[in-house]
Amino acid sequence: MPRLVRSPIEVIAVLAGIGGVMLVLYAWHLPPFKTSVETTDDAYVKGYVTTISPQVNGYITDVPIKDYKLVKEGDVLAQIDDRIYKQKVAQARATLAGQKAALANSQQQEQAAKAGIASSQAQIDSANAALKRAQLAADRVTTLVSRGVSTTSDSEQAQATLQQAQASLNQAKAGLDVSQQNLTTIIVNRASLEAGVSGAEAAVQLADIDLDNTTIRAPRDGRVGEVGVRLGQYVTPGTQLMGLVPKDIWVIANFKETQLDGMKLDQPVTITVDALGHRDIKGRIQRFSPAAGSEFAVIRPDNATGNFTKVAQRIGVRVKIEDGQPLANELAPGMSVVVSIDKDSAPLPEVKDGG
Repeated sequence: MPRLVRSPIEVIAVLAGIGGVMLVLYAWHLPPFKTSVETTDDAYVKGYVTTISPQVNGYITDVPIKDYKLVKEGDVLAQIDDRIYKQKVAQARATLAGQKAALANSQQQEQAAKAGIASSQAQIDSANAALKRAQLAADRVTTLVSRGVSTTSDSEQAQATLQQAQASLNQAKAGLDVSQQNLTTIIVNRASLEAGVSGAEAAVQLADIDLDNTTIRAPRDGRVGEVGVRLGQYVTPGTQLMGLVPKDIWVIANFKETQLDGMKLDQPVTITVDALGHRDIKGRIQRFSPAAGSEFAVIRPDNATGNFTKVAQRIGVRVKIEDGQPLANELAPGMSVVVSIDKDSAPLPEVKDGG
């Protein structure tokens, strides 16, 4: 007959084996431990971290901001020596004044050219009248000569006067052509002068922009990071001065692709924050990544060659932090969190997508 009572060592071994099997089933969420809650610790707080850099070069004359200080949009973060840029603005404005004076002079020349055309036209009218009188006089003298009343010398003088009147008319017409050509030249050159004024105005605006950029201001509300710029430092465009972190934050949770089945937009999310004593913050699913994280890597894996081992990829899930949670104000980009989602939970009422 088999023994019903075994030794303590055998009992311990059997219990240990059962415990190991149960532990494996629990770790892999297999029955009877299968659950609708999916959890990942590959999750981090994200935010719009902006690197502040200058757009002009120069020496730093003032750094009124300190590390980790709250700032408002428009607050001065640093000041670059602006003396050179002020002189460039004055120079650009002087050039603009010269271009405008040249344009005004062109307009005055146009009026003078039009007056010259009117004068030339008056000279033509006068020459036409003189020619008509000379023609009539020549006709009378010719008649008198044919009757023997006048001499040949009178006829020659009348013809000379007629020719002189004709020459004066031709000269007046030539003067009118010259005046019209002068007016055309002035009008054609006007476009060049107007372009010069436009270019000078653009130069003034660019100089004003450069002058304004010597004052580096906060682009939005937030908290600055470590201030890396120092008084007297020479900076150039692209130099990293400091970072600015606005209050807008969210969580990116990277779930395995095998965990995604059943997840929906606006489902409630529980966020456990390591840095806050593992306390929980509420959120909701906002968006799913359009591709696995490996697809965004600089060097993407190529599975077309060599031996292949199937590995579950991770898909990013963006989690919006619900409003009205004081604890959320203590979150900072880069913090590690643990994200849990109950796939059986109903989606929360839809809210406006914040970004």
